[in-house]
Amino acid sequence: MKKYLLIVLLLISFLSFGQKVQILSGSTDFLKDQKSINVELLFNDVKFFEENKTETEYLEKREKDILDNPKRGEKFWKDWITAWNENKNVTFLDKFIKGTTKSKKINFVKDSSVKYTLIINSEWIYPGYHAGIAIEPAKLSTTLKFVETQNPSNILLIMKTDKIKGTAGKNDFVMEYGRIASAYEKTGQLIVKEIK
Repeated sequence: MKKYLLIVLLLISFLSFGQKVQILSGSTDFLKDQKSINVELLFNDVKFFEENKTETEYLEKREKDILDNPKRGEKFWKDWITAWNENKNVTFLDKFIKGTTKSKKINFVKDSSVKYTLIINSEWIYPGYHAGIAIEPAKLSTTLKFVETQNPSNILLIMKTDKIKGTAGKNDFVMEYGRIASAYEKTGQLIVKEIK
């Protein structure tokens, strides 16, 4: 039992290794006196899998896979695409914000009246999989820009994340969007650590 626990702990630390935020330009100095940062999520040019499929290509393949499965069918696809759009438009950002809640100094919020905005540009996603006991978390790569809310061309800080893994067991891990949401939450946690 002790050997099994040691292996699990080593595996967890191995999976966490390399999950970091890289500062590309700027500094965090402007954040010192801030209580709140507005957050926006962009999902315009995101690519999927190693093949860098567009979102349209990804969704077309997903639809075909669902409709070709005799246990699923049209209703399942309609429910799935509805849930996908809800997650993409609301939940992914909410989960990122949830990941930042350990910050005791700055609240990350949806409020365009605050001085600075963090723009999360979703660049690459590996949705992972859930096949019974075999689970692969989603991975997410982003570029994060801190800008003046009223003057977004004034970029104060640019950060990059590469293939951040979601945490297994969080959210609805059976479906892709739950795994991806978990990767956004993990990204939020890492951002808070970086700007402390």
